[in-house]
Amino acid sequence: VDRQNPARVMRALEVTLASGRPFSELRSGAKAPRNFKIVKTGIDIPRAELYSRIDRRVDAMVSSGLEDEARSVFHLKHLSALNTVGYKELFSYFEGQISRDEAVELIKRNSRRYAKRQLTWFRRDDSVTWFDNKRIGEIENFIKKFAW
Repeated sequence: VDRQNPARVMRALEVTLASGRPFSELRSGAKAPRNFKIVKTGIDIPRAELYSRIDRRVDAMVSSGLEDEARSVFHLKHLSALNTVGYKELFSYFEGQISRDEAVELIKRNSRRYAKRQLTWFRRDDSVTWFDNKRIGEIENFIKKFAW
């Protein structure tokens, strides 16, 4: 466990206390054989289109009650599970730090940034095969090659 990372230390302690076994014992086992194959695919979409879709999705979430949902858990805002895009911006609005419009724009911006980080992460994985979003029908044929 990385002792300089408090979140990882806490997780290791939680696992140890819950299992009654040392964390190192749980991590050092050999990987069990699997009766399936992992095929990683990614859909490549132009960034402008992706960002437009994100903005529309945030608008739809807000229209569908995201604010009410966030209000219902506002009293739990101290939990790390609620320190996520969407909630944290609305919590700032509820606390009077920003306007509602600013909160919505921040949700859009932070969602776009999160998507960019995800793409960066997955593009480093050489085992991912990328497909153009206009040709996703090719994915099915690609996956069929791996059936046994």
